[in-house]
Amino acid sequence: SLTGSPVTLKILQNWVPRVSHYFDKEHYTYVGHQIVIQESIEHFGAVVWPGALALSQYLESNQEQFNLKDKKVLEIGAGTGLLSIVACILGAHVTATDLPEVLENLSYNISRNTKNLNMRKPEVRKLVWGESLNEDFPVSTYHYDFILATDVVYHHGALDPLLATMVHFCKPGTVLLWANKFRFSTDYEFLEKVCNIFNTTILAEFPESNVKLLKATVRKN
Repeated sequence: SLTGSPVTLKILQNWVPRVSHYFDKEHYTYVGHQIVIQESIEHFGAVVWPGALALSQYLESNQEQFNLKDKKVLEIGAGTGLLSIVACILGAHVTATDLPEVLENLSYNISRNTKNLNMRKPEVRKLVWGESLNEDFPVSTYHYDFILATDVVYHHGALDPLLATMVHFCKPGTVLLWANKFRFSTDYEFLEKVCNIFNTTILAEFPESNVKLLKATVRKN
């Protein structure tokens, strides 16, 4: 079951579309930094979706509630890397993960936007949901304070592996922050599964964008 009364928010138009020969670069401003994101039309994961904007905005506005400074943060389905870049600017030690075919664009965006920051650069790693989790990210070695996930639930067949991935990384003390555009019945079915496994709270809703932002933690036995 869901707890908490969410705040109602609007995704602020804090990006400036620029005229570009390629029409592939979006300019955003978060935490006082201009972030330039190269998108790719070839992959779902290479476009900035509203959940990433919503969670980036929320983390910027709620730094006291969710202080990322020196925290270990894992983003699953990092896509273009916008959220991982924002988390890095907020002082987190970030690992950004996605499918192999997305990593080149992801790495490019992250290195380009963090190269002049006096902070630890995000690490970029391959992560296929539900595959080789114990080998690539053994629980004994990898413990994260925060798991970030945005718009990871849409029409695809990998929802069970996604849930398994969330369960693998969400240990006692870990906070999962998940922002998603809710469009289909499958989105709500996935939400129900998350609520059955974790203590789940809706932190915020962005009605114009159909985005909900949820916080989930492991249930105490």
